[in-house]
Amino acid sequence: MGKYGSGLPLVAIHGTPFSSQVWRRIVPHLVDYRTVYIFDLVGYGQSEMREGQDVSLAVQNKVLAALFEEWNLHRPDVLAHDFGGATALRAYYLNGLRYASLTIFDAVALAPWGSPFVQHVRQHEAAFTGMPDYMHRALLKSYLQTAAFNPFSEETMNIYCAPWLGEVGQAAFYRQIAQMDQKYTDEVQGIYNKLDCPVTVLWGAEDAWIPCEKGETLASLISNRSCIFVPKSGHLMQEDRPEAIVAAILKQVLK
Repeated sequence: MGKYGSGLPLVAIHGTPFSSQVWRRIVPHLVDYRTVYIFDLVGYGQSEMREGQDVSLAVQNKVLAALFEEWNLHRPDVLAHDFGGATALRAYYLNGLRYASLTIFDAVALAPWGSPFVQHVRQHEAAFTGMPDYMHRALLKSYLQTAAFNPFSEETMNIYCAPWLGEVGQAAFYRQIAQMDQKYTDEVQGIYNKLDCPVTVLWGAEDAWIPCEKGETLASLISNRSCIFVPKSGHLMQEDRPEAIVAAILKQVLK
């Protein structure tokens, strides 16, 4: 958790199964214009990981609302990806948070979602948690790579694997997958309407996790602008096309 830069506030919310490390190529380009707040979602990155912990979408928006209060934020700009998108939307519609702008991309926001792998883990969490380390590492690397259009460097792969290794990390990885439940987006999907701030929806044109059609539909529900498709980007735009995210934010904050 931390804040960087100066100026009006911007909160960046990462997705699953990642951490605030996804913003390491984004934040340096924004700190001259905004004070950027980053944090790890509950159960992710350097946040606490423990047996029996609730790390579902049900808790993330409540934590976001508490952080807004702790940081004394009123209408910050918000940048959100994947589960971070779901968290930002749940906080807006359920907790009454308000934003100066929302830039949201490749978001978990519309049913149906949850890959066959996710469904399998939900049914067999204990078996996955108890896998030998070498099997877990192989599965983890393979799964993470499917989020990107371009191959990860060894350094990037190590960054994203690190929180999920060891006895605690491995259990936490499968815990967060086991708690993925569409009911938490169903709770708000029916009440989506145009936000009372500018909304930019970006989507990786090569997103293999969530199809582009979801981006089009989401933009039609929450924004007055069409979805912007980013070529040669998969689900993890922060790695494939970080410049597209930076450009969208700067276009908004430099108005």
